Amino acid sequence: MGAWQPLPDELPSEAKHFVEQLRLLKDRTGLSLVALGARTAYSKSSWQRYLNGNQPPPRQAVVALCRVAGEDAERFAIRWERAVRVWPRPAPTAAPDATAASGTTAVSDGAVREYGALVSEAVPAHSGDQYEDDPTLPWWDTPEDQPRPRQPGRLALYAALAVLVLLATVLIGAVTSA
Repeated sequence: MGAWQPLPDELPSEAKHFVEQLRLLKDRTGLSLVALGARTAYSKSSWQRYLNGNQPPPRQAVVALCRVAGEDAERFAIRWERAVRVWPRPAPTAAPDATAASGTTAVSDGAVREYGALVSEAVPAHSGDQYEDDPTLPWWDTPEDQPRPRQPGRLALYAALAVLVLLATVLIGAVTSA
């Protein structure tokens, strides 16, 4: 549990402090990364990236870890905001050149432009200098639009069946005695 990799040197001190606090919080749970992934909506590999400082965690991941550890999520949310504000952004990458990668495949300029358009549509550009919060919520945190109507209880169903059996017995007895 105490054998963490050193954090990247290019990580600002606020972000390093935040990741160290997350590591302590994770260690206090006593869970492995696999078990932590099972108790939250985030995979083992995601937790490895977050706890090694390779990627900032989404706010919901921090809240989920706090919930598992029994910590105040609001306090960690404030630390998360400070860390994400200074977290270094990855350098934008260009579309890979298919001919350089394979060495034998020839790709037309039109195909490269089409690939670039697909990539730019699939990966939205970030506006501003803040990371966007992960909009996905675990299934147990998603709010319901409307409350579900209550299904009749099993006891009420048995009572209704007993009344029907009693009525049927009374009717059969009345018909046979007449």
